[in-house]
Amino acid sequence: MAEQPSGPYGPLIPMPELTPDALRAAVAKIAPSRVPALTRHLFEATTNAQKSSSPAPLRAFVHSWAVFVAIERHPERAARLHELERIVDAGEADPADALAEIQAIREAAETEAGL
Repeated sequence: MAEQPSGPYGPLIPMPELTPDALRAAVAKIAPSRVPALTRHLFEATTNAQKSSSPAPLRAFVHSWAVFVAIERHPERAARLHELERIVDAGEADPADALAEIQAIREAAETEAGL
């Protein structure tokens, strides 16, 4: 498990190991509605890895879901990300500031996940 950042509320769960099984278990705890998407993505990644004889699709799977878990295990950070995404999707204002903050959240999550 990765070292946990300190904060007033802390994460819902510890950062899991970066394996498909550990990520699936984490998603099942923090965002159970996303388990089917994770399962589909894992199936596609495994199939593509076999077809291409490359681990790259599995690495992309782990990266994607590790970032998801790193963000979603912190409810306040996840809520802020979702709000920023709504701002960008609405297209009502210049999205530059929102996009920069989204990128900062994702980069922090990558660091937290050890990517």
